[in-house]
Parts: sequence; C-alpha cells; structure tokens
Amino acid sequence: MAKLILIVLLAVVAWRMLVGHWPWQASVAARERKLEAARGLLGVSRFATRDEVQAAHRRRLSTVHPDRGGSNSQVHEANEARDLLLAQLPHGLKEEA
Repeated sequence: MAKLILIVLLAVVAWRMLVGHWPWQASVAARERKLEAARGLLGVSRFATRDEVQAAHRRRLSTVHPDRGGSNSQVHEANEARDLLLAQLPHGLKEEA
C-alpha cells in the first residue's frame, strides 16, 4: 500500500513539473477559459449581472442571426455563451435597482 501511495505521489509531482499545474487544477483552468471566451463573445465584464448578460445576448443575436447574414452556428455559440454565464451566476438573488 505504501508503494502505491509513493507511486501516485511521484506521478502527481511529475505532472506538476511537466504541465505546470496540479492535476486537479486542470478542470478549473479549463472552466475559467470557457467563461472568459463566453464573456468575450458577448462583450460583458467578469461582474456582469443577469440582465447585462441577457441584453448582451440579444445584441449579439441581432448581428449574427441568419436573417441578418449570420449563421446557425454563430447563434448556437451565442446561446451557449449566455447559458454558461447565467449558470455561473448565483441563483435566487434579486437585481439591485
């Protein structure tokens, strides 16, 4: 059992040395990259509210809709970005006026 723990520990340290981050940080970094790409696509800040995300989504759809020269894939990208950003916002909190 001690040998297995030692092998796992060495593998984790080797991962850190080769890749530059711990293995359990990979999913967090990937999620942050996706969130940053979604914010960039919709043009909102890191601290955007639900209303700001929805308004940015509507603006983006008005430019990429197939009826206005856009494509279905651009609409799907905008929808995914909106869904991702709205999912990471805290639920149940009312917007401040």
